[in-house]
Amino acid sequence: MDVQMAIRTLKDNGYKYTDKRQEILRFLDQQDGYIPAKQVLEFMQQQYHGLSFDTVYRNLSLFADLGILEASEWEGEKRFRFSCEDDHHHHMICLACGKTKHIPVCPMEELYVGDGEFKVTSHKFEIFGYCLPCHKSS
Repeated sequence: MDVQMAIRTLKDNGYKYTDKRQEILRFLDQQDGYIPAKQVLEFMQQQYHGLSFDTVYRNLSLFADLGILEASEWEGEKRFRFSCEDDHHHHMICLACGKTKHIPVCPMEELYVGDGEFKVTSHKFEIFGYCLPCHKSS
C-alpha cells in the first residue's frame, strides 16, 4: 500500500480526500514500522495547531478499517503502519523501534480448527521482541 493507493481506497469507499488525511498517510509512508497514534498527532500538530487526538485517532482507525493501515497494540498503546501488499503473512515486531520482519509461515496452517463448531474468518499472529540494533543498544 502507498499513499496514492490509500487515497484511491478512501474515495472508492465514499470518504472525502482531505489535506489532513493525506498528511497522515504521507507521514506513515515515511516510517519504518509501527508508529504510536501520539507520534502521528505530534507530527500533525506542527502543521495543524490545535488538532485533537480524537481527530487523528478517528482517521487512523478509519484507515485500519479500510485495510489501508495495520494496527497492533502493546504497552497499552495502539500503533499503526501501512498495510503490506504481500500475500498472507505475520510479523515479528520490535518493542523499541516498532520495525517489523515477516514471519515466513502461518501458524494457522498447523492448527486443526475445522471441527465444524467454529468458522474462522480471520486471525492475527504477532511475535514481540527486539531487533538486533535495539537489542545491542540496551
